[in-house]
Amino acid sequence: MRIETLAVHAGFAPDPTTGAVAPPLHLSTTFARDRDGVPLGGHVYVRESNPTQDALEAALAPLEGGAAALAFASGMAAGAALLQALPKGSHVVLPDDVYYGYRVAGVDFFREWGIETSSAAMEKVDSLRGAIRRETRLVWIETPSNPLMKVVDVAAAVSAAHEAGALAVVDNTFATPVLQRPLELGADVALHSTTKYFGGHSDVQGGALVFRSRDPFFERVLHARHVLGAVSSPFNSWLVLRGVRSLAVRVAAQSATALKVAEALAAHPAVARVNYPGLPGHPGHEAARRQMKAFGGMLSFHAAGGRDAALRAVGRAELFVRATSLGGVESLIEHRATSEGPASTTPQDLVRLSIGLEHADDLIADLQNALSG
Repeated sequence: MRIETLAVHAGFAPDPTTGAVAPPLHLSTTFARDRDGVPLGGHVYVRESNPTQDALEAALAPLEGGAAALAFASGMAAGAALLQALPKGSHVVLPDDVYYGYRVAGVDFFREWGIETSSAAMEKVDSLRGAIRRETRLVWIETPSNPLMKVVDVAAAVSAAHEAGALAVVDNTFATPVLQRPLELGADVALHSTTKYFGGHSDVQGGALVFRSRDPFFERVLHARHVLGAVSSPFNSWLVLRGVRSLAVRVAAQSATALKVAEALAAHPAVARVNYPGLPGHPGHEAARRQMKAFGGMLSFHAAGGRDAALRAVGRAELFVRATSLGGVESLIEHRATSEGPASTTPQDLVRLSIGLEHADDLIADLQNALSG
């Protein structure tokens, strides 16, 4: 079944009691038992499981081609649970352009959990191999990366991880399963901030992990979520599930528009460089062509005039909304280093764009006006 059909029908069935086509929202935090103490509907307490979260997980797993999925309160919560399930003394290899939240967490928290980290330029498989140690238990792959849009050859990186006896997780937030299927390329886990493209309307926070197999490691992550409590609320689960139904068409439209925007920016004299894997000059273009159906709705560019020019362009944008996050129906623009704060390693001349569902010509005109100042 194709992804467009799966997005609409995965985890779907009309409500057997009412015939409702839209999935029900179960807000109850606790669930009744019969006189013998057996849960009437299989659920006990909302932190352990709830029907709406179950429906979301039933939809997410087949989208990635996985055996099971777990929903979380945020993408960071999903990643944290994954790391908390590793044995003490584990080493994790992170990308050098990893999402800044994980980089900060690596400094502030992972060591206290007994986890050591190091980074590698994973677009170069030799760099990854050089970073792997005897105690490496997890290789963390992010492609395209945030915000430099680096592309990692997933199959090659996964192979390097597995040769060392390590698991491989791919943060698939930017690409979504519409464009990229990491589990089919050998990855063990696909991670998502469902706040972004899955929700799609900038009105819900969530995260998810999809596992290639329901194995003991899956059970450890499930146990961590249950005990430590980073569950998705029923209402947030329902909102993400609603967003899943239109995911394929939104991502296709955003990808097509992003390519046009990237091409226009690449030709603009005020732009020094555009980071978008859909451009033939991008270092990861060929790898992206092999493992992605299209190149996504995210891009970044470097202002020719440096930090001041980047800030000026962001400030002059009118159609683009100046805000962080991504994947919504509205296009966003931000000076990424400012958004990330003092610990940012992002170049000061970089502007990040999330392309929404507006017409490409209108977005291009807005950027051209912003860059002309």
